[in-house]
Amino acid sequence: MPGSDALRQDELRKHPGFLLARTRWQAFRNFHEHIGQPLGLKPVEYSILVLLGVNEQVSQRQLADALDVAAPNMTGILHKLEERELVERQRAEADRRVQYIVLTPKGAKLLKQANAASKEMDKDWLGRLTPGEAGMLLELLGKLADGK
Repeated sequence: MPGSDALRQDELRKHPGFLLARTRWQAFRNFHEHIGQPLGLKPVEYSILVLLGVNEQVSQRQLADALDVAAPNMTGILHKLEERELVERQRAEADRRVQYIVLTPKGAKLLKQANAASKEMDKDWLGRLTPGEAGMLLELLGKLADGK
């Protein structure tokens, strides 16, 4: 385009990695706007709250495995969530050596707020897609994320 400062990107847009990286940047920007900044959550923290909200008897190792976070890093993340009184450790009744990570009432309340904000966030950036396209996108991203 004569007189335009925009670069042609058609060749670059043939590379899925480029498009995924651009999409990831948009996803993080939208997350920060809708959840991160207003509710003070990082994506990994929100992911932990979501997992705890739908699973029972969750260990630190299970969280680390599910989110592909190194065990020492998960320890630090959970410590920060404990300091904010969003999660707590509870000993298992059957084996007192085992500890589970659970949501506190404060954590459950914040998760409810974050889930509501998440719905708005998804509308904002997935609103360009039809429901069928959005479903297909989730299915395809799931396959890529699972390494299948």
